[in-house]
Amino acid sequence: MAVFPAFFGLVLVSLVTGQTVEITPREAVRRVGDDLTVLCKVSYPIDSCRMTVGSTPYRLIPSQQDEEVVYSGQGLQFGECGAHIKHIKEEWNGNISCMLPPPSGSIEVTGIMRLVVAKPPANPQLISPPQSNFKEGDVFMAQCIVPNGRPVAKITWFLDDDQFLTGVHQPIITSEPGIDLETISQNITKELSADDNGKRLVCRAEHEALDSPREAARQLVVYYPPKRTEAGQVTIFGLKIGSEGRLNVTVRANPPPEAQWTVGELVLAAPQKNEDSSITALEPVHLGGGYYNVTLVLTAVAKEDVDRTYYLRVSNDLGREEFALRLSTMDEPAGVQLSPGAIAGIVVAILLLITLVSLTVFAKATDRWCFAGRSHRTDIPDGADSEAPLPPHDDIKGSENPTHEHGDFISNGDTKHPEKKPDTAV
Repeated sequence: MAVFPAFFGLVLVSLVTGQTVEITPREAVRRVGDDLTVLCKVSYPIDSCRMTVGSTPYRLIPSQQDEEVVYSGQGLQFGECGAHIKHIKEEWNGNISCMLPPPSGSIEVTGIMRLVVAKPPANPQLISPPQSNFKEGDVFMAQCIVPNGRPVAKITWFLDDDQFLTGVHQPIITSEPGIDLETISQNITKELSADDNGKRLVCRAEHEALDSPREAARQLVVYYPPKRTEAGQVTIFGLKIGSEGRLNVTVRANPPPEAQWTVGELVLAAPQKNEDSSITALEPVHLGGGYYNVTLVLTAVAKEDVDRTYYLRVSNDLGREEFALRLSTMDEPAGVQLSPGAIAGIVVAILLLITLVSLTVFAKATDRWCFAGRSHRTDIPDGADSEAPLPPHDDIKGSENPTHEHGDFISNGDTKHPEKKPDTAV
């Protein structure tokens, strides 16, 4: 019999300790000085409400609203035990607990939420190779570290204003023993190209305790050999015999390129002129972004200039690119451009043509419409019904006394009507 009371007591303890408290929110991040409202609720009326914020306990009474932590809620009779914390303090980082009386017995029921008092991290640190420039194809690696934030900071990478996503490694979060501050670090790997030259690599740190993001950055300098902007032979249009002619070629290069022109037997390294100054090779002009304009000036275009091929070699320490140029006195041909309306008209016309062809094939195959009556039977197979349809009227018109096995045709004006002869007695 002693087993029964022990079992009953165990069940009672389980029911009391199993009573749940609904607490909202379960976690919150606030700055120092912010406010926060925490609400604990049970399904039965209560007669007391206690909260522990940080290490300080508070007994909350609905009628008392002058303290730094005051009651919030609809009332104890509704089972609500809430706390309005007017000004968050640094030392309150941690758990907030509410203690409410149980439906019966003396063991209080408890709800716990997590308050994170945000603390801004130190400035981000960008660690990258020390050299000032790189070559196209080099694998560039960098690391961004944002130390001692609460909660941990968020890192985002950019190339100029474009977010950098490919080659971003998983972040690593660490903290020192006994300190609730967290440090985040993240690596990136990128194979450099000519398009990366001059761009800013940016590590941006965002955090709840910061009014605006903080950044660490470095500019990328990428060297690459000269590159053409158009393939094949270059044709210079619109020149006039007797007038000045300019042969312009645009190239990309870093470091800056050197230009050498070949005109027949003449070789000119820019900037240079021939003996009579009729041909001038200008120094390449930087257009920005690694683009250069390379120009050869002919004082007066002659007929033989149009008949020859000009050669250009552009080079720097990393390589070279060669061009063949021809001159033309014709205007540059304009590309064919169709408006959206013209394109729609062409599509409709094609659909109509397909429909017309389909209907024509169908009509011819089924002897319909304009193809009706074009095919005739000329042979009657054995056993076929002799009551075959009569031929069209046009086929018998003009015959003097046409006959048919069913009777004679009697002429009546221009139209002939078949009439069966009456039976006569013999």
